[in-house]
Amino acid sequence: MAKSRKRYTDEFKIDAVRLVLDEGLSKAEVSHRLGVGQDSLGKWVRAYKSTNGNAFTGKVELTEEQKELRRLRIENRELRMEREILKKATAFFAKDVK
Repeated sequence: MAKSRKRYTDEFKIDAVRLVLDEGLSKAEVSHRLGVGQDSLGKWVRAYKSTNGNAFTGKVELTEEQKELRRLRIENRELRMEREILKKATAFFAKDVK
């Protein structure tokens, strides 16, 4: 049976990161105390540092490349949906011609 992954709230992640950065505790100690994987905690700390403390807050400013990538992904999804609709319409009308 597959084990489901734990989901942590953004507040929990920020508190865990602050224990490491502000309190000076080691990642190993914090991960042991909170029951979080040390790798996960390390990722949270890196994300927090790389966004100047805005990680997990929803206030992260996207770079121009990230904005463009997001826009292109949305456009790609819409075009795929349009293509599927056109395929179905073509099949429907081709069926009536015969």
